[in-house]
Amino acid sequence: MQKIIAFIIFTLCSNISFSQAAKIEFSAKENTIDYGRVTKGSDSGIRVFEFTNTGNAPLVITNVLSTCGCTVPTKPEAPIMPGKKGKIEVKYNMATGPIRKTITVESNAANYEGGRIALKIKGEVIE
Repeated sequence: MQKIIAFIIFTLCSNISFSQAAKIEFSAKENTIDYGRVTKGSDSGIRVFEFTNTGNAPLVITNVLSTCGCTVPTKPEAPIMPGKKGKIEVKYNMATGPIRKTITVESNAANYEGGRIALKIKGEVIE
């Protein structure tokens, strides 16, 4: 009986240690893209956050939210398979003044608490 119990405990522990999880790693330093100083009308306002699924399960981006309507993010629709790359495109409306916006990514990534990742854009738009 003890051998059976020991076998069951070993099997459960083995399954837990080999569990699959998606992980996301962004290529942008500190998950931030710096527009720098750009002249209004000379730039489309589009930037791309590239990432890699470094986990061993499909990465699903469920939602991408912006702090205001002046920044429009676009998420990948299909899951990103392990080892594959994906991108989140962000379009800023290029209103004159400083750029300080946060984009929140909601996903099944195990390496961020709750799968929520904050991406930032910064810079300045001049006339």
